[in-house]
Amino acid sequence: MTGPNPATVLVTGATDGLGRGLAQDLARRGLTVLLHGRDDERGKAALEEIRQATGNDALGWYRADLAELAQVRDLADRVAADHPRLDVLVNNAGIGYDVPGGGVRQESADGHELRFAVNFLAGHLLAHRLLGPLRAAGASSAQGPARIVMVSSAGQAALDFDDLMLRRDYSGWRAYCQSKLAQILDAFDLADELDPAVVTATALHPATYMPTKIVPSPISTIAEGVEATARLAVDPELAGVTGRYYNGLQEAEPEPQALDPLARRRLRSIADELTRP
Repeated sequence: MTGPNPATVLVTGATDGLGRGLAQDLARRGLTVLLHGRDDERGKAALEEIRQATGNDALGWYRADLAELAQVRDLADRVAADHPRLDVLVNNAGIGYDVPGGGVRQESADGHELRFAVNFLAGHLLAHRLLGPLRAAGASSAQGPARIVMVSSAGQAALDFDDLMLRRDYSGWRAYCQSKLAQILDAFDLADELDPAVVTATALHPATYMPTKIVPSPISTIAEGVEATARLAVDPELAGVTGRYYNGLQEAEPEPQALDPLARRRLRSIADELTRP
């Protein structure tokens, strides 16, 4: 996705951890990289660090708190206004299971269970709100279709449609795993909807317990996660591949609910309703 008109990629949650590593990797490849985060100071520091490390000035910064859907809409609208063609959206930002307050049920600014809101609803809204720029890029690019990549997890739990907001028997781990499976259902639903010659959608577990702020006991490295995620985002060999889930570099089977088209449609209907202005 490089050349005379390099691809433009939006990476959410790009001020640290996997997102920051991915943004730097893509910048080093010569792409136009848009970084998102919720803190201007950290975002501008990440931008400058990546610029210095890669020599790439084609960088942009966008601040938004994904726990508030109005800010997600505004983020999408600002990106679309600045970049009518968007080649790749990497929905990476998220909240882990073991963070301060993780054992207590928390809600977003809109009154939704916090991990469901940030890890799933925000990415769902952002992807659908940016379909115009993604389609514009995918329909006219010699490099193949535009791509949506959901950074999910191997930690998955089936959604209880009678209690999506986990008002009963709440746990941070359950909330996290449910939100991560929701991301995979969302990727597969987008793949069902979109012409794979124009826009594709995939999901992955990038690596196991990388050293990020949401992981207490790391196992894998950030580099491993970056390699797996960048592969789905820009590898020419995966152009046109859609509706797949990967564990690292290998295609894998998600929790069975992700393969149920009725569950995908039900979640889509709920998500559309919850994210409607």
